[in-house]
Amino acid sequence: MKILIIEDELELQGIISNYLNQEKYICESADNFRKADEKLSIYQYDVILLDIGLPDGNGLNLLSTIKKHQLKGGVIIISAKNSTGDKIAGLDLGADDYMTKPFELSELNSRIRAVIRRRQMNGDNIIVFNEISINTNSKTVLVDHKEIAFTKKEYDLLLFFLINKNRVLTKEVLADHLWEDNIDLAVSFDFIYTHLNNIRKKIRSAGGCDYIKTIYGMGYKFTDL
Repeated sequence: MKILIIEDELELQGIISNYLNQEKYICESADNFRKADEKLSIYQYDVILLDIGLPDGNGLNLLSTIKKHQLKGGVIIISAKNSTGDKIAGLDLGADDYMTKPFELSELNSRIRAVIRRRQMNGDNIIVFNEISINTNSKTVLVDHKEIAFTKKEYDLLLFFLINKNRVLTKEVLADHLWEDNIDLAVSFDFIYTHLNNIRKKIRSAGGCDYIKTIYGMGYKFTDL
């Protein structure tokens, strides 16, 4: 996942970039309107973190550039201004979310993941993969048209796999997704294996296939290839 950080405070820009790099994102940065406008006209990003108060222009005007070039990336506005007017203007112009400085990096990461999920699902609340169907509104799972009961963690893990199908997910990434801010409380990754085994058994018992493939030395991949 590729992220563009548009932020003129270089120290904050570096802090955000370092944190997101550790979260396995690929980050690029721009510290003014001109550089950001140039990058947006050339490259595609999954998420754009957009500061409003840039030294050479209003960051909100960059939303017009994003629309002009029909960019598919989500936009999270990050601003020192806690103005309802700015928030409404940004959201009306197409931003997905709005955060006021200062903010916790863990919350920013959660917001980024939420934007990516919404974008990957194209606004649809139904995700279908062969005989498996997930309704994200009712949080129900159907396997071959039969509803299967999953715990919250099992549901979250299955949904995460479907959204990231055909991608290798390490056990660290899976643990972080399930535990988020409480990941430091985990003494081992054994709980991941337990959830994976339960998901596999429940899908197979309903007549479905096991799409969770173990990629030895790397992690897991949800695929039918």
